[in-house]
Amino acid sequence: DDDALRRGKATSHKIFGEDMAVLGGDSLLSYAFEYISRYTPTSVDARRVLDVITRCGKCVGPLGLVGGQVMDIQSEGKKDVTIETLVWIHEHKTAALLEFAIVGGGIIGGANDDEVKRLSKFAMNIGLAFQIIDDILDVTADSATLGKTAGKDLLVDKATYPKLLGLEESQKRAENLIIEAKLQLEPWGEKAAALNGLADFITARKN
Repeated sequence: DDDALRRGKATSHKIFGEDMAVLGGDSLLSYAFEYISRYTPTSVDARRVLDVITRCGKCVGPLGLVGGQVMDIQSEGKKDVTIETLVWIHEHKTAALLEFAIVGGGIIGGANDDEVKRLSKFAMNIGLAFQIIDDILDVTADSATLGKTAGKDLLVDKATYPKLLGLEESQKRAENLIIEAKLQLEPWGEKAAALNGLADFITARKN
């Protein structure tokens, strides 16, 4: 973790040391694959389980979380980072994680190809919106409210949405992403209430 606080508590590397924190992360990542294969009900088609395991690997690998994090680190302190690069970073970090969680559940639940595409679009949009709001809160909220160090993005000269677009335009972009995301859920009607609630929470959250 790159912060001393998360949710108002000291992070693992501050309590247990960086070596134990890294090993803890490695073990949890490995356990994710075990959990999917061991605890998915046997009534689910094995091809669906394999699809979810494959997506999990892609989500956290060089074409997902790791790739996004590499680009994020390499963009720190640079003056020529474009909005397209910033979107790419967070499509492969925050949005990729949310996409796997939502699409994976859909696949296990029996979603067809069109439904998977809708869930993917929904998740990518709320993932990007989540990151935009995160960037906004880093500028506008205090550490006590955030539960982590406020203003840290500015200290490391990180590429953020407010830095590239300004606060007002960033907020508008987040709200538009949520509108587009919720449109993807319309075919499910009331069955999508939980996902719609998740989308609303993202723009309303204060930490």
